[in-house]
Amino acid sequence: MSDSVSGCTRPRTSLSEAEVEALVRGICFKTGPPRRLGVEVEWLVHELRAPQLPVTTERLQAAYAALRTVPLRSALTVEPGGQLELSSPPAASLTECIGTVSADLDAVRAVLRQDDLALVGLGHDPWHEPRRFLREPRYDAMEACLDRTGPAGRAMMCTSASVQVCLDAGHEEPGPLGLVRRWWLAHHLGAVLVAAFANSPLAARRPTGWLSTRQLVWTRIGAGRAGGPRLDTDPRGAWARHVLDSPVMCVRRDGGPWDVPEGLTFRDWIRTGAPRPPTREDLDYHVTTLFPPVRPRGHLELRMVDAQPGDDGWIVPLAVTAALFDDPEATETAYRAVKPLAERTLGLPAPHNPLWLDAARNGLADAELREVAVTCFTTALDALPRLGASPEVVEAVTAFLDRYVVLGRCPADDLLDRQRATDGRAHGKDFRS
Repeated sequence: MSDSVSGCTRPRTSLSEAEVEALVRGICFKTGPPRRLGVEVEWLVHELRAPQLPVTTERLQAAYAALRTVPLRSALTVEPGGQLELSSPPAASLTECIGTVSADLDAVRAVLRQDDLALVGLGHDPWHEPRRFLREPRYDAMEACLDRTGPAGRAMMCTSASVQVCLDAGHEEPGPLGLVRRWWLAHHLGAVLVAAFANSPLAARRPTGWLSTRQLVWTRIGAGRAGGPRLDTDPRGAWARHVLDSPVMCVRRDGGPWDVPEGLTFRDWIRTGAPRPPTREDLDYHVTTLFPPVRPRGHLELRMVDAQPGDDGWIVPLAVTAALFDDPEATETAYRAVKPLAERTLGLPAPHNPLWLDAARNGLADAELREVAVTCFTTALDALPRLGASPEVVEAVTAFLDRYVVLGRCPADDLLDRQRATDGRAHGKDFRS
């Protein structure tokens, strides 16, 4: 949500449906050889020594004021619940991307440690209830809108965190690095990434029954807000229709609370012109309020990976994804590996289809997802040296493959193991007995 447009812009020229479709087609997919890579890493911010205790608003405000004085190459933003996000500048290589973000994270952690605070890599906060930190018209409107579908919206806004990988859209022409292939691959490999990197099995201190509770939360927000379009051979047309037919979150005002219409799609807004005709600025804003698992923003933003444990856990999903999309040999192998998974989607958009739901619930305990994940991670390892990855990055991916993927596990399983051990000690017996 760090790409939000702040404030309100006075209306200018109203739009027609044809103009909206042309604008979306031209802005959201920019084709060419895949050359650049980016990552957005979100973190929960907890007490350094007692993460179960809530951090007061005053302490967060003081820490973030200090962070704003630190020179960083990445853009630092604060999410509605107080989560921190670092968004890298577009990098010419995997090594450059990792180096930039790692240096920025070191600087951020040093400042937070002075206030006894820490960045925590979890897809969903296992201890704390959703609590708004930011009080801005955008987030007031978002909360009012999402509350209509239940509590999932507040959990998404305030207690979730992710690793988002940004890739060039690809060539206009067909082929392994072409736009159509990369769009299709992102929506099917995405389920494998959900399963392999699931890291949010707890909420309110108890197991939810899902290894990626974060993904479950996104699913419950609804297909119009957090779903993707149906896949076809024209990604631009599919996305343009999705933008037009998705519900408007809010109509901005120059003063006072923003309007939060119910059941008004952008297409309806154009046709009725009420409460006022939408403008180009409204379209730009509307697109930022849609949160599909694969979001086209000129490039492709893959949004399905839970925040990862450890200081450098985020590097593994970044490296694996970059290798499987930007190395021609690896992307062809990944495409063949995930192709059989398409049948499990039943033709339904992600993440509201059986494949994605199984990935979020069961992780790599799903035998087919585990088999595909082993192939994809092994393929990525072969490709990483060709992308110039350092030995440390190759070692990190190898360790993740051996510790989790080969065994049909994911980071969420470690959290559940610790939870069972804690419960067993609390009851004075071995949980496994």
